[in-house]
Amino acid sequence: MWDDARQMNALALTLAILSVLGLAVAGVAFIVRASAFGFNEVVVTGPLTRANAAHLEAVIRDDLDGTFFTLDLNRARATLAQVPWVRDVAIRRQWPDRLEITIDEHDPLARFNEGQFVSKRGDVFSAESRDVLPRFEGPELRAAEMAERYRSFGDALRPIGLHLTDVRLSARGGWRLRAEGSAGPLTLDLGRDDPDGRLARFVSAHGRTLGALERAGTKVEAVDLRYRNGFAARVPAFREKGLKPAA
Repeated sequence: MWDDARQMNALALTLAILSVLGLAVAGVAFIVRASAFGFNEVVVTGPLTRANAAHLEAVIRDDLDGTFFTLDLNRARATLAQVPWVRDVAIRRQWPDRLEITIDEHDPLARFNEGQFVSKRGDVFSAESRDVLPRFEGPELRAAEMAERYRSFGDALRPIGLHLTDVRLSARGGWRLRAEGSAGPLTLDLGRDDPDGRLARFVSAHGRTLGALERAGTKVEAVDLRYRNGFAARVPAFREKGLKPAA
């Protein structure tokens, strides 16, 4: 081989091409990482009503590494999604040096269990807020169903002057509601079976039952709707009269 000039020339040409390719790759890698291709403008769009702008700015400044060519968009989205109140993030690069970040925030519907919230979309998330909100208690996997039921239960109770404040779903699937009205708080036990039908029957009978009691000045604190053909009301001031002793 060493005495064959044609093979030697071919080998030399191959080595030269490989060297040029290696230099080209190294040059491209250097260029795309060069500070000249860094982001000189970062724009956050979308109305920020709950997410902390200073927190977002710190995350963008400290945790989003890379240039126009090397920024890992999936990692950047995942990082920004960890900021409280951030539901989703969209990131777009605009040539030559602009990064546009669109933030979609959680819209809270209720407090959920201990220290969490459920959004109007049914997402469970952690954040801090002093807002006065309804309270949900139940399995996290059924949070979206609880949000939907809260709306339907609330619509059903509104015509009789009750405002829904608490929704509880037990591990066995039983529903318990707490509502506020002119006579004060009222607890409603719907149970597992046909909660919508039971609540509809209660609303239909309210005027001639609880409504009549309230108009007479009798306060009812709880109603058990887990009966086939009626319901039971608990009156806190009620006491059974004892039998008089025989003469």
